[in-house]
Amino acid sequence: MMPLTLAGVGEENMIRKIGGKQEIKAHLENLGFVVGEAVTVINAIGGNVIVNVKDSRIAVSKEMAQKIIV
Repeated sequence: MMPLTLAGVGEENMIRKIGGKQEIKAHLENLGFVVGEAVTVINAIGGNVIVNVKDSRIAVSKEMAQKIIV
């Protein structure tokens, strides 16, 4: 298990855990980051990541990505 920031570009990972405060968890869930969902890193720029999750492409800040455990 590792934070999303350490996932390799192009590899599909399974979301195992969402950390952080309740409002952060709720925000990430609204974007489609839910436990058990597949997530693929498309690009990483300075720790910020662009991912595919639930057929959507979403940019996530480094701080948020560190709370998503894959």
